Amino acid sequence: MNTFKKEERLCSKKLIEELLHNGSSFLLYPLKVVWLIKPANEPNPYPTQLVISVAKKRFRRANKRNKVKRLIRESYRINKEEHLYNFLKEQQLTLLLMFSYVGKDIFTYSDLEKKIKLCLHRVVKEIEKR
Repeated sequence: MNTFKKEERLCSKKLIEELLHNGSSFLLYPLKVVWLIKPANEPNPYPTQLVISVAKKRFRRANKRNKVKRLIRESYRINKEEHLYNFLKEQQLTLLLMFSYVGKDIFTYSDLEKKIKLCLHRVVKEIEKR
């Protein structure tokens, strides 16, 4: 299931506000990760909703911001199933997740993919602690 559909995107302003106010976070340079667990009410093929942000303050040109978002989205799309979805389906949980790019330079795809994998592993470990 290497797709990234509309249902997997976090678009609701209400849910984004809840994520930012009540969510837990950590920094794994160049990404700041904010996450919030919700119990799954019904089985959902997409147990995670994701929002990606890149600050205009760091990258003034929209094409550079969009490139960073594309790189993050692609590396998440490739790695979400094995690193995150299987665990969440077993635990019957729903996850709201935000990747915020805080770096000043654009990382290569391979470096960013390693960071995304580490972030997903860390989120799973944090959930297991609770």
